[in-house]
Amino acid sequence: MFFLPDYMPTYVQLFITSGSLFILTTAGLLYHFQCDLIYPARFPQGSRESVAKPSEYGMNYTEEILQTRDGFKIRAYICKVLVDAKNRPTILYFHANAGNMGHRLPIAQKFYSYFKCNVALVSYRGYGLSEGKPNEKGIRIDAQTLLDFVLNDEELKNTKLVAYGQSLGGAVSIDLVSRNEDKFSGLILENTFLSIPKVIPNVMPQLRYITFLCHQIWPSEKCIQQIAHTPILFLSGKRDEIIPPSHMKELYDLSITETKLFKEFVCGSHNDTCMQPDYFDTIGEFLKKEVLMEDVNKEWVTV
Repeated sequence: MFFLPDYMPTYVQLFITSGSLFILTTAGLLYHFQCDLIYPARFPQGSRESVAKPSEYGMNYTEEILQTRDGFKIRAYICKVLVDAKNRPTILYFHANAGNMGHRLPIAQKFYSYFKCNVALVSYRGYGLSEGKPNEKGIRIDAQTLLDFVLNDEELKNTKLVAYGQSLGGAVSIDLVSRNEDKFSGLILENTFLSIPKVIPNVMPQLRYITFLCHQIWPSEKCIQQIAHTPILFLSGKRDEIIPPSHMKELYDLSITETKLFKEFVCGSHNDTCMQPDYFDTIGEFLKKEVLMEDVNKEWVTV
């Protein structure tokens, strides 16, 4: 008969205990520090210290310090076209999860100069020069704060509003429009996700079994079903290496809105879909037909 040495159970118990403590410690760290993983506001380097100005891209603007209802000061750029601003659409631009609003000015400039749209951008709390630390609840408040500012601006309050969001910004846009649908005339989404827990296995495969610890949810798959009338344009990069393109397709399928369009960019990856041929042509047609209700063949009057 084979007998285990008397000390073996102690070693086994020690191994099990140590392993359990390691798992619990790792889980605890992930739970408490997940905002730092999900919202890398300091990347790229210098993002919290330096924010480009719209004037560098030829845009008329004011820089606003907005007070949120929970006591933080966040920075926003309000770019108004010089001609007929009251009668042009206003784009509320919500950026992805790294960098700040300054990094998105080249795209904002397309809306401003080519489509003659007013553009309102915000650096979420903890991003750029905005106060605070980013989290889901807070960013929702920041988005609402930007919308409230636009709705109280004499020149912009009666313009047609369109929310535009990339990646995380898509989730922010879906959430905002779902809570304020009567205020919006359009929603444009690029490479966004069903929810944070559902995208984690693709971004961080090693955490796939503990997604239940995720308290940053952004449940876009639920919120998008609350948008019943606002036209939605889905812009999906087929080669997106971060968010599976299937997320965009499923969001499209889940959407119950009366008008929705899905455009796939065969060579588009997560960060360069906006550089693909026909990207802005697709947006332009959407703005003309679904937001401005104009002939899609009508030439844009640029500034």
